[in-house]
Amino acid sequence: MFSIRNKLVLGFVGILAMIAIIGTLTINQVDQLGNAINVILTQNYRSVAASQEMKEALEKMDSGILFSFAGHHETGQRNIRENETQFRKALKIELGNITIPGEKEKAERIAVLFEEYVTVLHQVIDDRIPLSKRTETYFSTLLPLLTEIKTLAQQVLDMNQAKMDEANNSARLLGVSAHNRILAAIAASAAFAVFFSFLSRRWILKPIRKLIDSTNEIRNGNLDLVLETETKDEIGQLSAAFNDMALTLRQVRNNDREKIQRTSRATQEVMNILPTPIAIFDTGGRVDVATRSAMRYFGLNPGVSAENTEYSWLPSMLERAVQNGTAVETENGSYIQKFIDNREFFFRPAVVPIPPFSSMEGVSGTVLVLHDMTQVHEQKELKRGVVSTVSHQLRTPLTSLRMSIHLLLEERIGHLNEKQNELLQTAREESERLADILDELLDLNRIEAGRARLDMQSVDPETLVRSCIEPFYNQAVENGIALVVEIPESLPQVLADRQSIQHVFSNLLSNAIRFTGSGGRIIVTAAAGLSGIRFSVHDTGEGIAPEHLKHLFDQFYRVPGQDDKSGIGLGLSIAKEIVTAHGGSVGVESTIGKGSVFHFTLPV
Repeated sequence: MFSIRNKLVLGFVGILAMIAIIGTLTINQVDQLGNAINVILTQNYRSVAASQEMKEALEKMDSGILFSFAGHHETGQRNIRENETQFRKALKIELGNITIPGEKEKAERIAVLFEEYVTVLHQVIDDRIPLSKRTETYFSTLLPLLTEIKTLAQQVLDMNQAKMDEANNSARLLGVSAHNRILAAIAASAAFAVFFSFLSRRWILKPIRKLIDSTNEIRNGNLDLVLETETKDEIGQLSAAFNDMALTLRQVRNNDREKIQRTSRATQEVMNILPTPIAIFDTGGRVDVATRSAMRYFGLNPGVSAENTEYSWLPSMLERAVQNGTAVETENGSYIQKFIDNREFFFRPAVVPIPPFSSMEGVSGTVLVLHDMTQVHEQKELKRGVVSTVSHQLRTPLTSLRMSIHLLLEERIGHLNEKQNELLQTAREESERLADILDELLDLNRIEAGRARLDMQSVDPETLVRSCIEPFYNQAVENGIALVVEIPESLPQVLADRQSIQHVFSNLLSNAIRFTGSGGRIIVTAAAGLSGIRFSVHDTGEGIAPEHLKHLFDQFYRVPGQDDKSGIGLGLSIAKEIVTAHGGSVGVESTIGKGSVFHFTLPV
């Protein structure tokens, strides 16, 4: 049996033979080209460079003689010494790189003449000899020697350049030869590849295409298909295995139908006894299965489309869960109010995507879970009521206490000694701190309850920032901190309540000043983003550890290690509630030892 493996081996052996031939030819030609180029670059070029250096050194030595004649004896001698060394170095290179017949004689002649030249040179630059005699010696003896040496050096240079031209022509001819040979080998390989591809189409592609057509039939549900096996090679074996697979799939299909029906009935029975309202939606947004509470109280019966329900938020949540591939909840954790049996309930919807099967992309459906948050909501309302009542009840006695301390410090009812005055000062600071805490509690309670009144107006970002940070310039200067504003021009106006946003900036800037040391910088910036204008407060303080960043905006959270004057952890939570009430968001990034960046966005 001449199998596909043998056919492929035959074809690939031929291709490998072609590759070996092309590789051998290419390597041989490249080696020859390399030798030719080596002659040019390694041998002759060194002699050319050495000859040129000798000529230049002689000319500079001659310039040194002229300097000596002109009275600059030291300058001339320095030039002569430096270039004599350079000439000898170049001559040594030339003597060690003899590659052309006749080159050695000329190089040795240059060496002899140069020694004569140096001997006469020392007489010419000897300032003890009269200038007229030195001049006569220069023109009669030294200049002819210089001319002869330069002539010989030029001859050596010309000989090596001619050799380089000859090697270059040889390399060019080798390149043309290599080009032609490789083109011929490539053409032969291409012809063989075309022939082999024709045979591959007959041996492999046509049977495989038939298998593909049969696979498409099975994909469309035709599991009763049986392939005819015409050959006994691998394609024939694959066809037989294909038929066995189809038989197995028919058996699996029947078993799966029974499992699906059994699972569907079990799922519905389990869903019926669950107390939490839950509904499973298919990819088209229709209810597949739902619990009794979901059907009874929310009308999520099987077959109902999300768009046909009374809940306008439901289609968008399903769509976002499908697009993001992650769980989606209502914005800002808001609740859905529902009256059931004359009682008020609160639910928090959450949509969870169902992971796809291994052969699918995207999601295979979504699950709507309506968490009962009634007890949590009632506890929050109870907490707000307690906080409001306690805060108001404490305010009256606290006001009296503050007034009494103020009167005592003014000494209207008697003089105070130093210790009494110190104790009363501490009492006043603590009472003021307690008053601030009560104000923060009341503000937070009012914002959470939605009773805060916001006077929303269009405001220029730069004007808003500068009005908010103006009260902090003096405090920054006193602490040795540079307070900088960097806001680009032509930013769109934002919709904001000036007084509330001033409270946000006040909290962020007071924190930045408190935790930035002398010599530091605080930079306030604003920039346009996708969700609005982003305001940022950068400081160069000590930074915040990563494990604390996610809790900074929680109520009553304080980073460990702070002093008591830093508050009770309500400032940032109030700032977050204010920004959230504006429809924006807050965030923070920080690096230990480099500082922190607190930012928030406001809608345009």
